[in-house]
Amino acid sequence: MRALVLTGPPAVGKSTIGRLVAQERPRAAFIDIDDVRHLVVSGHAAPWNGMEGVRQQRLGVLNGCALARNFLDSDIDVVIVDVLTDSTAELYRESLPDVLILELVADFGEAERRAGTRPVYLTPEEFRVLHEQQADFTAGQVRLDTTRLSVQDAAARAKDIWLSS
Repeated sequence: MRALVLTGPPAVGKSTIGRLVAQERPRAAFIDIDDVRHLVVSGHAAPWNGMEGVRQQRLGVLNGCALARNFLDSDIDVVIVDVLTDSTAELYRESLPDVLILELVADFGEAERRAGTRPVYLTPEEFRVLHEQQADFTAGQVRLDTTRLSVQDAAARAKDIWLSS
């Protein structure tokens, strides 16, 4: 299998769907690039925090891809979740040449509703900006609208897209 990257703005279902897809494979790893980025415990910078944030964003992608390659080399499927930009999508393609990038989208109002049901680590402004930035994202290979799908249906569609690619 080739690696699957789920991308999209906050609260479209990346983590939930990604975990479900990975759990349905015989051997699979789930990599949340936010977790990889938060390994920097002193001097951590979010991707939108200037040049240092961009540098750490790129480093997180490269570290996540190295981890993914190790799993893939051991015949373990890989599902990665991350909020991509066109430039980080290119990094994924350079590091994992056969990667499938699946963009998850949802109506902003539905994403806000979902975010209200869980702990939110973003300010309302950061949440809005990340959704606006995603509108400019053009590097996804396939788009899946999760607005009106149950988590199970969205995961089934994501898995079908991955397996048929």
